[in-house]
Amino acid sequence: MRRMFAADLSASDLAALIAAFASILVVVLLVFVVVAVNRTLTTVRLSVEQLRRETLPVVDELHRTIVAANAELERVDGLLESASSVTQTVDSASHLVYLAFSNPLIKAIAFASGTGRAARALRRRS
Repeated sequence: MRRMFAADLSASDLAALIAAFASILVVVLLVFVVVAVNRTLTTVRLSVEQLRRETLPVVDELHRTIVAANAELERVDGLLESASSVTQTVDSASHLVYLAFSNPLIKAIAFASGTGRAARALRRRS
């Protein structure tokens, strides 16, 4: 049996042996990288699934809240329109009352003032 020593190897045999070891080392490193990436992707997939399970009910509740808020806004809009109409009616009514009673009231006050002056003047003469 002949023993093979490093001195018996040719340069091309040595290069082939180094390339084979390097290839094995690269394959082992790639296996570790693929396993690490697989673990990471599994973790990400589980996290996304959990996030989906937790956020879908929140999104549904948010949708219901928005629908309810829109209904309330429509109701408040109707109330504001009614209040605006009432305000305009009251403003018109108060203007009519002012026009209807201001002239007679001014005349009544002037009459009362004149009557008071006349009464004072008569009392001074007596």
